[in-house]
Amino acid sequence: MKFSFENQVALVTGAASGLGLAAAKAFAQAGASVVLADWHEDTLAAAHAEVAALGGKTLAIRCDVADDAQVEVMVAQTVATFGKLDFAYNNAGVQNVLADTADAPRDDYDRVMSINLRGVWSSMKFELQQMRKQGSGAIVNCSSLGGLVGGAERGTYHAAKHGVLGLTKSAALEYAARGVRINAVCPGLIWTAMSDQMIAAGQGEALEGLLKSVPMGRYGRAEEIASVVLFLCSDAASFVTGQSISVDGGFIMR
Repeated sequence: MKFSFENQVALVTGAASGLGLAAAKAFAQAGASVVLADWHEDTLAAAHAEVAALGGKTLAIRCDVADDAQVEVMVAQTVATFGKLDFAYNNAGVQNVLADTADAPRDDYDRVMSINLRGVWSSMKFELQQMRKQGSGAIVNCSSLGGLVGGAERGTYHAAKHGVLGLTKSAALEYAARGVRINAVCPGLIWTAMSDQMIAAGQGEALEGLLKSVPMGRYGRAEEIASVVLFLCSDAASFVTGQSISVDGGFIMR
């Protein structure tokens, strides 16, 4: 399916790499003005150059989604530059330090929650303030298979991603009659820079073990997540809200 987002504005957090960068590129290729937000300044600049090369209007904003004030500025700068906000993909996230629940570090819990859960809450808060004024908009939050199932030594990450689904459903109920749709995407095993980091941290064997539970027998591609994000933002999904869409090669069927 080909999407057309001419004269529309999309904001993507965690846009410097992986799923966020793939979505930013897809929005740009569909004709949208694209705002790329990330806290990694160097990689953000490189990602911005990639997306800008596709044509159309772009803006890069350094933003740590764990900082409420920075998120507010991110949305305000988006609106000041482009005049509105039509779509948001709240994608920024990190992995937790692997540990049994009894041994999980408190500071790591706070770090993961501040980005993966509070960062989504904060992003939605300010995005919705603008979309409420407009009476229109679509938000896609990035959860995970970790938002649907449990995982040994990953309780902090999974708790945050479960929380994203609760936020998504609750906000979707609030705004269903006000022209704003809110959904979540739940990526499965997708090959990204985060996968490389997990392997570097000695988790390669665990990833290969998970791959055996994917009926399609392969890793997903970031572009396959981006396609679902754009679908959920498009008029093709005009009657879809409050949903969590698994993009996982069939993993969740087991």
